[in-house]
Amino acid sequence: MTNWSSEDEKLVTLARSARGRIQAQSSAALRDSTGRTYASAEVDVETLKFSAIALVVSQAVASGADGIEAIVICAAADFPITQADLEYVRGFAGQGIPLHHVSLVGDLLETLTT
Repeated sequence: MTNWSSEDEKLVTLARSARGRIQAQSSAALRDSTGRTYASAEVDVETLKFSAIALVVSQAVASGADGIEAIVICAAADFPITQADLEYVRGFAGQGIPLHHVSLVGDLLETLTT
């Protein structure tokens, strides 16, 4: 696992918990450049549709974060991480941010980089 740390394991726990609370298809957890963490699940209710990545990045920005160290997204293996989500992260935090896709049980499936 490239650049996987115990801090990333904490993000897995946060992401899995966020998904489990509302039985969402996906969730995400983020560690900002100061080590603070945020977690969110996707929202898909009638006219409200927001990806977990968009929401967790928005939480970090709204809390004053000025960078991202890593993001974990928890979803089924066939769940697509979209270019729009990658661009959302890249637009705020730039190039080289790892997005670790983990399964519903927390196993690492893939790592994408902005």
